[in-house]
Amino acid sequence: VQLQASGGGLVQAGGSLKLSCAASGRTFSSSVIGWFRQAPGKEREFVAAITWRRGRSSYADSVKGRFTISRDIAENTVYLQMSSLKPEDTAVYYCAAGSVVADSFDPDYWGQGTLVTVSS
Repeated sequence: VQLQASGGGLVQAGGSLKLSCAASGRTFSSSVIGWFRQAPGKEREFVAAITWRRGRSSYADSVKGRFTISRDIAENTVYLQMSSLKPEDTAVYYCAAGSVVADSFDPDYWGQGTLVTVSS
């Protein structure tokens, strides 16, 4: 599975940004696709994920109510709509594909990161 993330950029606090992740290859081998992020000096953390088949989504508490994940099955693309952005959302965002293991998203494949910078 190959994952191509795009859509990062610079935005002011309170603004919005939409990330895209285009998947190709053996996409049927992954049941879940989602996003992680890594801020400078911090560990990578889970942001949101969605199941390919039923479209069930889950979010980190820090982004609930502000971020929305969706998928376009025909286009093999997953989107992350980010609103009410805060400076603490600044990070490199990574697209990932995998499965659920012990109720957690366990990625098998990673895309390249896309940088999101939120200015105060």
